[in-house]
Amino acid sequence: MNPISIPYLSITDLARAYRDRSLSPVEVTRALLNRIEKIDPALKAFIRLTPERALTEAEQAEAAFRSATDPGPLCGIPYAVKDLFDLRDLPTTAGTRLRNGHRAEEDAWAVRRLAAAGMIVIGKTHTVQFAYGGVGINHDLGTPHNPWKREPYVPGGSSSGSAVAVSAGLVPAALGTDTAGSVRIPAALCGLVGLKTTFGRIGRTGVYPLSSHLDSIGPLTRTVADAALIAQALQGPDPQDEATQATPAADHLNDLPADIQGLRLGLAETVFFDQTDPQIEKPLRESARVFRSLGAQVNSIEIPEAAAILDNRNAALFTAAEACEVNRTFLDNHFEELDPVVAQRMIAGRKLTATEFIATWRQWLSLRARVLHRLAGIEALIVPTTPIPALPLAEADRSPETYRTCNAAYLRNTFVGSVLGWCALSIPCGFTGQGLPIGLMIYGRPFQEALLLRLARAYERATVWHERRPDLSWAALEEGSGKMDDGS
Repeated sequence: MNPISIPYLSITDLARAYRDRSLSPVEVTRALLNRIEKIDPALKAFIRLTPERALTEAEQAEAAFRSATDPGPLCGIPYAVKDLFDLRDLPTTAGTRLRNGHRAEEDAWAVRRLAAAGMIVIGKTHTVQFAYGGVGINHDLGTPHNPWKREPYVPGGSSSGSAVAVSAGLVPAALGTDTAGSVRIPAALCGLVGLKTTFGRIGRTGVYPLSSHLDSIGPLTRTVADAALIAQALQGPDPQDEATQATPAADHLNDLPADIQGLRLGLAETVFFDQTDPQIEKPLRESARVFRSLGAQVNSIEIPEAAAILDNRNAALFTAAEACEVNRTFLDNHFEELDPVVAQRMIAGRKLTATEFIATWRQWLSLRARVLHRLAGIEALIVPTTPIPALPLAEADRSPETYRTCNAAYLRNTFVGSVLGWCALSIPCGFTGQGLPIGLMIYGRPFQEALLLRLARAYERATVWHERRPDLSWAALEEGSGKMDDGS
């Protein structure tokens, strides 16, 4: 197989190629490291590479394939992690140069799970500072470049670098975290599958926190099957994360090929479609037709609980208050050295009193119960992942006020689901007239990831949006040839 085809191979494609010996883990790892060296200076997806570790792990994967037993579907697959995940002996910056002196003593729990499956960690990706923002901008360490435009467009956040790396064919998969939308938003803006797992599904030990009540971990991939494979490997009780101790195991793979005949879906009208860009609303409503053609029942439904969440003026301050506690040393002693937009938004959490914090949490628990009752008889919801597409970086970052407005828009639909405790998946469902990806979000009850993956897989097989690739001819040139190896 010609190395030029490697960048956009899926995990399942790579697994097949390893088994028929047309590719090897070392060959693929070297090809991706070479591609990163060529084009990532323009994209700024990675903050740090781990080439020596990656090649060592690739050699171990090759040895596993030479053994008598099959090492599993993820063996030899390179991936990247958001720079909130600890990698032993490396700093976890959490998007600030103030943490450059940090050194992790061991890998994060999620990294250890994927290592056990034979995956190869190739590097760490940029994130919004302290993972606090949905636009994807980092004024301290740099903002990754959305690969779908030559001009700088926002990638979505906070798992910005992870999304850019997968979308640009630098790795087949990456890990992100999602508190209020930080996997789903960049997945939507970069044309990827992004799975937000239910709180408590995947252990968070060794991951820099934002909110102890809402933080979750999820993969960003180019196909639904790839997301399912990684989610399957990541689940399991983490001894140091009590949220995972009572979480039941799930089979994300068994029902993936099944049809969706007779499943009942709700097109959630309340709030989720308000002030949505017409270029997004039209394909979202068209997706309902696709699901109907596949045998699902799709009906409009009102969810007033969504509006109740957004009408609570303390809702946004809840996460800010938790973030203030995590980052109090930086806020107290290095405030002027922080990303100014993040610092100002975060420190507003100190306005929330303990009484208001508890009252907000109790309201959320009540709304969760009400929504479960309202959705009796409905398996999942479909909504726009974001109400607006990726914006030019200069437009979104023109002033602190425009940043806050854009951030609120990107987070609106995703934040509601986080508060309600749902799991969610964003999948490409079209493109704007400017060639920017559009994301469809499927919401499910807690711990119903397998159902979401089944629905998304059916939609993916009926459409072609996931097959499109960004034109990266602008990003770099072959030395002396004038021709870019864009992986197409």
